[in-house]
Amino acid sequence: MKRPPRPEEIALWARVAETVKPLPGRKVPKAAAAKPEAPSALPPKLEARAALAKALKVTKPKPPPEPLEPNRSRRVVKEREVITGRVDLHGLTLERARPVLERYILSAVERGDRLVLVITGKGSGGRETLRGMTPLWLSQPPLRGFVAGVQQADRRHGGEGAFYVALKKGR
Repeated sequence: MKRPPRPEEIALWARVAETVKPLPGRKVPKAAAAKPEAPSALPPKLEARAALAKALKVTKPKPPPEPLEPNRSRRVVKEREVITGRVDLHGLTLERARPVLERYILSAVERGDRLVLVITGKGSGGRETLRGMTPLWLSQPPLRGFVAGVQQADRRHGGEGAFYVALKKGR
């Protein structure tokens, strides 16, 4: 079954048809005579999604935070370096967890903490869980400038359901 031409195809054909002269006694093709529709001739549902995607469009995705330095990681796991703070996001929704995390990290930097434990819980898997979103949030403003490294915690500190967050020295 033949599909109808898309608006961008009609616009392209109209541009091509404008460059030629019809033979004597012939008319300009119908598609060339008609003005092409606006390029956003999407169904309303898709148009709303496209507008939302354009509004939320990030120019360049930020890389995830660096992991802890290997020696520091060993010191933390062997409990030779003290975890100076803990925040438990377990059980919070994504909308409620991000502001709690931001407030906690900023207050930890003010207190001079150098290493904190962020408990997220394992979640049901996927990127849209607290466990999947926390490293992303830590790599975005306003926290990006304060985080030196993020790494999954050792089994005795929560394993897959927690992260070590190394903080930079206060300025």
